[in-house]
Amino acid sequence: MEKIPTIKEIAKRLKISASTVSRALHGHPSIGLVTTMRVKKVANELNYEPNQTAIFFKRRKTLTIGVILPDLSDAFFSSALSGIEEYASKKNYNVFVGQSMENADKEKRILETMKNHRVDGIIISISKNTTDYEVFKQLKRYNIPIVFFDRRPDMEDIHYSACNLQLGMLQAIDHLIQKGHRNIGFINGPSQLLASKERLDAYKEGLNKHQISINTDLMVSSDLSAEQNGYAMRKLLSLTQKPTAIITFNDYVARDAIKLVKTFNMVVNSDISFVSFANAPIWSFMDTAPLASIEQFPQKQGIKASEILFKLFDDSIEGMPLDPVFHQVVFDSSMVSHVA
Repeated sequence: MEKIPTIKEIAKRLKISASTVSRALHGHPSIGLVTTMRVKKVANELNYEPNQTAIFFKRRKTLTIGVILPDLSDAFFSSALSGIEEYASKKNYNVFVGQSMENADKEKRILETMKNHRVDGIIISISKNTTDYEVFKQLKRYNIPIVFFDRRPDMEDIHYSACNLQLGMLQAIDHLIQKGHRNIGFINGPSQLLASKERLDAYKEGLNKHQISINTDLMVSSDLSAEQNGYAMRKLLSLTQKPTAIITFNDYVARDAIKLVKTFNMVVNSDISFVSFANAPIWSFMDTAPLASIEQFPQKQGIKASEILFKLFDDSIEGMPLDPVFHQVVFDSSMVSHVA
């Protein structure tokens, strides 16, 4: 096997110290131009390549960030990842990606793996089943900054980028009221998700704004699986006073609900109307779309989370405390109509 050239070999050939070779290769001002040119000439002749692992160890940087997402098959999270990778690439950073697949234990294992591989920082959107936040707190002890986006733990002392779900929900209810709906159902996500609580609070606020009584029968939840989405929809359709419109946790819940409604020979957006969250591109490939969907700007969230993470990197280099302030950026959601 061909021997890999080292700094010591270059130093031996030029009869200078290894430290001088190292400084010359890195353009250190203490090394003269002639010596630097001689070192680089021999390095090229030997096809020398720097030992990145050693360099990273010395700098205490690996030039990698970890990204953990619930599921890359979800267009929302793949769009967010595109934003993160776009920003990281500009900073000459590599991105390691892990999918929790909505499993809190797997999420912990991925976090542990990324910690052991010394990623410089982590961006994460937590799984729907994550309730133990201790693992996130532990990362601080290793000086690994973590930034959340979209789905985040219910904690105050964290960095995150997110979307104001209240505005989109209020727009959706206003829109449905203008269409003549008063009996508006709601299929929410898992109760442990902060995003579910935010949607529910906004839903109630929207109804109160129009002086519509809160009917708990019209509020159901799903674990976001296709089976549970269908069950939630059946529950609403079984009511004596069925909803004439339904707001769903996201587009995939709406897709499953619409599929079920069609089996009852009901006309979507006529017999029963839908508004969803996320505004995923799936509707351009389907023959039936909801009246509207609420845009949450996943790519912008991903880019902003990256900006926050690299701001934390810069602060640590400058010797500032890792958490001098908590960077929390919130975008306004906005309803996008699909059907006139």
